[in-house]
Amino acid sequence: MATAAQGPLSLLWGWLWSERFWLPQNVTWADLEGPADGYGYPRGRHILSVFPLAAGIFFVRLLFERFIAKPCALHIGIEDSGPYQAQPNAILEKVFVSITKYPDKKRLEGLSKQLDWNVRKIQCWFRHRRNQDKPPTLTKFCESMWRFTFYLCIFCYGIRFLWSSPWFWDIRQCWHNYPFQPLSSGLYYYYIMELAFYWSLMFSQFTDIKRKDFLIMFVHHLVTIGLISFSYINNMVRAGTLIMCLHDVSDFLLEAAKLANYAKYQRLCDTLFVIFSAVFMGYTSRNLSILFFCSILFYFCQ
Repeated sequence: MATAAQGPLSLLWGWLWSERFWLPQNVTWADLEGPADGYGYPRGRHILSVFPLAAGIFFVRLLFERFIAKPCALHIGIEDSGPYQAQPNAILEKVFVSITKYPDKKRLEGLSKQLDWNVRKIQCWFRHRRNQDKPPTLTKFCESMWRFTFYLCIFCYGIRFLWSSPWFWDIRQCWHNYPFQPLSSGLYYYYIMELAFYWSLMFSQFTDIKRKDFLIMFVHHLVTIGLISFSYINNMVRAGTLIMCLHDVSDFLLEAAKLANYAKYQRLCDTLFVIFSAVFMGYTSRNLSILFFCSILFYFCQ
């Protein structure tokens, strides 16, 4: 049975890493195993170093939120208190967990007769109970401050690295002599750090307070990890660094707007969100479109 299963798996693996799809003509994966300047060419095994680094980033995040983000939140007036706790009630709790969190008029009237409560009181109970499952503002502030700090730092590192890179100024350099583009130490650290961060976000989803967008964010992190990993293994790292830098610049602006919102600095929040929207819709979309068409030209004109 094991031998029979190896056939389809081998075909799937061969199709996934087809040299005809990923590489230019007359280039094989074996060609990328040869020596090159700097760190050589990207290897799949390099990605293994991401996992201990992701665990380290997760540990640093815990320390950051406790000793830096939380004191900052308390200093600007965000209270260290959770939402109002709903009055314990076994019947309503069973309805909330097993049937619906938003009872309709008919169900509310039935519960009213069963408990001898008025409908308004039951509606308040369900609202308070829903709020219990939401993370408090202090928790959201700390999480956003951590993401803001990371995105800002990695964006500054990316700009510093890309400023001296030829493909930052001429996008055609992304495909010059592809795939024989040596991996420098700066490029390696940039890629691995980004990948480790998104793995740490994936881990933290299972330890943080579960939110209603859990599945959406899980898929988002999974797709991001897949894109970064594939682009690294295929040595499309030059284009990848541009895309990561473009996303980071909009991400730290978004997190900054969230921080202002949690701190109730509404005017600052609105200003930051307008700047974020302009950056994301203008600068990011324009450059990603250039990368997309450049990639299409590369595949069809090789």
